[in-house]
Amino acid sequence: MAIKELDQDIMRPPQPPGLIKWIRDNLFNGIMNSVLTIILFPAVLYLIYLILNWILVTANWRAVSEFPMLFAVGQYPRDQLWRVGVIFSGLIFMLGVSWGRWGGLLRMITMVVVGFLVLIAVLPVQHPALTVQMRLYLGGNLVFAALGFLIGKKTKLKEYLIIIFWFLIPVGGIILLAGFDSSAQLPAVPTTLWGGLMVTILLAAGGIVLSFPLGVALAFGRRSSLPVVSAFSTIFIEVIRGVPLVTILFMFSIILALFLPAESRIDRLVRALMAVTVFSAAYSAENVRGGLQSVPLGQIEAAKALGMGNFKTTVFIVLPQALRAVLPAIVGQFIALFKDTTLVVIIGINDFLGIGRSIINSDPEFVQMRTEVYIFMAVVYWIFSYLMSLASRRIESALGVESNL
Repeated sequence: MAIKELDQDIMRPPQPPGLIKWIRDNLFNGIMNSVLTIILFPAVLYLIYLILNWILVTANWRAVSEFPMLFAVGQYPRDQLWRVGVIFSGLIFMLGVSWGRWGGLLRMITMVVVGFLVLIAVLPVQHPALTVQMRLYLGGNLVFAALGFLIGKKTKLKEYLIIIFWFLIPVGGIILLAGFDSSAQLPAVPTTLWGGLMVTILLAAGGIVLSFPLGVALAFGRRSSLPVVSAFSTIFIEVIRGVPLVTILFMFSIILALFLPAESRIDRLVRALMAVTVFSAAYSAENVRGGLQSVPLGQIEAAKALGMGNFKTTVFIVLPQALRAVLPAIVGQFIALFKDTTLVVIIGINDFLGIGRSIINSDPEFVQMRTEVYIFMAVVYWIFSYLMSLASRRIESALGVESNL
């Protein structure tokens, strides 16, 4: 009889999770836990009330709500904003394609972004920036996302083509934003007019894309058997890691011009991107080197025993295992790089933080609203950092490197 009852317990399906079960298992699963829940729950509710009351009633968000385009693109000519719109819609389209092809996290990101745009488009509020054309454009991105989803879902689009398109859109976007000196249809727009979140994303994305392969090359160079290559890589990494990013920014922004011919001049935004790339590459190199050291020597010997050359062994055996082992550290470095882009305000580039400071200093009345402005910017930085962290955890889970603690 006991064995029969035990078999029935084993075969009985598990209790479906629900709100009541979660509360019982996490908030009232013991005497101490229940007491803490009863004591802290009113305090937490009161804290939430205070926060919401400040956000919705007390706080004055006029310094933020009056300048949405300034926060977004800086002083970029308003009659040329269609260029930014084309690039943004292209990114929405590629998000839809990637969602249709791979799903997962990309589905959530696409739905959140498009849902936010549609929400702004239908908000029953009056604002100078929310013209009829702007509302139609924001809502129309839903069509681009849906079209991209159908193409990614219904067509047999190769994965490498999607990756290539993802790289082509930023390159084409920078060309479109910059324009040409001799063009009447696409006049040049100096980077001194670029600013806001657009510049922050450009510096962060450009720094991530460019610093990662450079960091991998430096990591292999430091482990190289060639003394010159190893010494150069080691000196480069240690020197860059030994100074703060502010020093690197000043060096590329001011000192670099002293070593160039008088007729040569590198754009200040490019110089800032070079500084961010070099700084991040040194830290990425050490992360990758740690991953390379974690690969067992037997893996390399087995690959050579199968007749694989050094290049194939490195690309297909060593590097994938090394990157898999240090993926959390690499993503952490990328998140830090995204936040470190705020330092470019020191060399006169109006990134997202710089625009916020400019707005605060533009009017004595806005000085009283600096708390609201800084909180708004902090929330924006947190959203982007959290999305990167979430993507990292999803990739770790897919690769089987998530923590079991």
